[in-house]
Amino acid sequence: MEQKIILITGASSGIGAATARRLVADGHKVALTARSEDKLNALVEELGSNNALAVPADATDFSATKAVTEKTVGHYGRLDAVFANAGTGVSTPGTQDGDPDEWGKMIDINIKALLWSAKAAMPHLKKTTGHFILTSSAAGRMSIKGSIYGATKWFAYGFGRNLAEEMAEWQGRCTTICPGMVNTPFFDEPKEDKLQPEDVAEAVSYAINADSRNNVREVFLMPSKMG
Repeated sequence: MEQKIILITGASSGIGAATARRLVADGHKVALTARSEDKLNALVEELGSNNALAVPADATDFSATKAVTEKTVGHYGRLDAVFANAGTGVSTPGTQDGDPDEWGKMIDINIKALLWSAKAAMPHLKKTTGHFILTSSAAGRMSIKGSIYGATKWFAYGFGRNLAEEMAEWQGRCTTICPGMVNTPFFDEPKEDKLQPEDVAEAVSYAINADSRNNVREVFLMPSKMG
């Protein structure tokens, strides 16, 4: 299997950290970015500095995101794939009861940070006929009463489909990952009967390791146990 250089956003915990572990186990090398420098450094220590690079940054800042991408390429010499995974939710659901300040912060990370990652990565991915992977959600494929979070994931889902068409012009690949409920720090209480971060990491691994002729456009995951 060809070794790839993969940049992961939202890499300090949950899905991002699990994916870093899985991709390094697959034989790839990763660059890890998130705001938490301590957690990133701990993950690099776990994975080995020859396999992982920590680049702390705020994903909602385009100049910072561009700098992370440039640092990754400077360190490894190229960029083969990006997993744009940074995301957040809100504490109060619904439109009538929701908090506009929370919406603003969520839109910054779920929508703007995704766009910034794609914008910064495209020139480098074009050089390697690379791969862009993003985390949408099952919530981005269905209607959920009053869900602003779901609407941001609808954006991510639509953007992923549109970006796939743009990247196809130069044989680039784009994959949208749509998980149902995942047991991550996102929730106050553990959700042990739901998907685990490792399940999403497995989906990312599947898409990245597929033969270059196979553009896995979407992976939709749901817990076996519903309710």
